[in-house]
Amino acid sequence: MPRSVWLLLVARMINRLGAFSLSFLTVLISTSHGADEATAGLVAAAFGIATIPSRLAGGRLADRLGRRRTIVLGMAGCALAQLGIAAADSLTAVVVFAVLLGLVFELYEPPSQAMIADAVGATERVRAFGLLNAALAAGGMGAGLLATALGRWDLRWLFVADALSCLLCAILIHAVLPADRPDRIGRQRDDAPEQTAIRPWRDRALLAQLAFGTGYALVSLQTTMSLPLALAHRGLQPADAGLLFTVSALTIVSAQPALRQRHLAALSAPAALALGYGLVGAGLLGYAAAHTLPACVLATVVWSAGDLLVLARAYARVTDLAPPDAIGRYLAVYGVSWGIATVAAPLAGTQILQHAGPTALWTSMAALCLLLAACQPLTGARVPAGPRPFPSGVDGGGPSAGRSVLPGSCGAEDAG
Repeated sequence: MPRSVWLLLVARMINRLGAFSLSFLTVLISTSHGADEATAGLVAAAFGIATIPSRLAGGRLADRLGRRRTIVLGMAGCALAQLGIAAADSLTAVVVFAVLLGLVFELYEPPSQAMIADAVGATERVRAFGLLNAALAAGGMGAGLLATALGRWDLRWLFVADALSCLLCAILIHAVLPADRPDRIGRQRDDAPEQTAIRPWRDRALLAQLAFGTGYALVSLQTTMSLPLALAHRGLQPADAGLLFTVSALTIVSAQPALRQRHLAALSAPAALALGYGLVGAGLLGYAAAHTLPACVLATVVWSAGDLLVLARAYARVTDLAPPDAIGRYLAVYGVSWGIATVAAPLAGTQILQHAGPTALWTSMAALCLLLAACQPLTGARVPAGPRPFPSGVDGGGPSAGRSVLPGSCGAEDAG
């Protein structure tokens, strides 16, 4: 991997050390500001709504302003908003800073992913995004322990730790990564006549990925945003979620070599994704039945193994779909799935927990995973393989030509 990729992975790992504060936002609102679970869910949903324009702005800024500048801007903004939440003395102030946090929270994701895609070839993207996932998980191991310790003391300190990690990441990226120039080709394409403009929202292959990504993001966010409250419903400590996050991160890091095993590497994309979704569903069914911390640990290992199989291929496929001068915008559109899920997850999670309990929450999420798994082979069989025409008449020549467009196909990006 190029040096710039390793430096970015180190910076994001440092940022991840403090990145579990949002998992405790609903708990902080409930315990420190006297709000009920439904109100806490509404605040978390407001944060989620704000992340949608943030993600889209991050993609456009990545292609216009430059990758490094956009990452630094997003990280610095997150730090200021996190400090505001920690210092807030009223529910109104928490809501204001939570929305501000949402507006800057996703700025750095598209340029981070685009920077990786810029640095490696198409056949190395699965490996590169897998390493990004592993780096975030490695940081998550320390973050889970930090959340467990600080959460038992005062939840506000989680937001302070997150702010400090964001600032440190911004400083590191600004200091060690080379400055990149805005994509002039992308600007020329945007200013060109309509028939040559790149329009990600008209790319049906990308929209198919967005649909599947939204379903999975809804499930994934329940394991972070709703887990502390679900533990409290079972009579366990909400701060024990930090320990489970650490177990999840350890599983993802230690299981990386398994991706290179011959049998797993030979799986087609639909089969690999179906297996991943199935494992996540099995782990969530384990949560539904678990009433002790050891049982929750075992369930966490199972769903984390599935998460490992899903994420790297999904991002590599979206990157491969994008014209080379629109990678940031394509990743931003796909990333809207997380914004939509960030709105829906706290609303659904808190309502289900309040009215039906944790068993119903985890069972319903497991059922959604099984539905996603069942759809993968059908999608792969329904769409014919072969080159995909560029959206809106963009010329398909050059390094991006001849890409497979199957939402569930096994193209060059899956060979890793």
